[in-house]
Amino acid sequence: MNLRRVSFVVVLVALLGATLACGGEVSATTAKVADAYLSTDEEGASRTTVYTQDAVFYAQVDLQNAPDDTVLKAIWTVVDAQDTDPGLVVNETEYTTGTDVYFTLSNNDLWPIGTYKVDIYLDGELVNTVNFSVQ
Repeated sequence: MNLRRVSFVVVLVALLGATLACGGEVSATTAKVADAYLSTDEEGASRTTVYTQDAVFYAQVDLQNAPDDTVLKAIWTVVDAQDTDPGLVVNETEYTTGTDVYFTLSNNDLWPIGTYKVDIYLDGELVNTVNFSVQ
């Protein structure tokens, strides 16, 4: 047996051992975020990146090839807004789904003027960040 073949077998055995040590499951998904954008309505008909202080924010996520156990998460964060700490996480929402979804965020008071972002996670990985402002 040559050295290359021995090295390959050692690596293969190590990977198999690591997989078994982690519960024996290998996870791979074909799910992908085809588009992520903000809108002024839950249907996603009116795209925007600028909101008024009394607006409800909608983050639309269009999925492709997503099995029913796909986990989507939105984290809404202040980037730079009046009288608000930068980096403040305003809200986190998570859905398990195989279809397109929208996340929504509302406020009983007026939103502070400034810039914000929503980070979209697919199965635990950050896949998209959408920046927006309140004027």
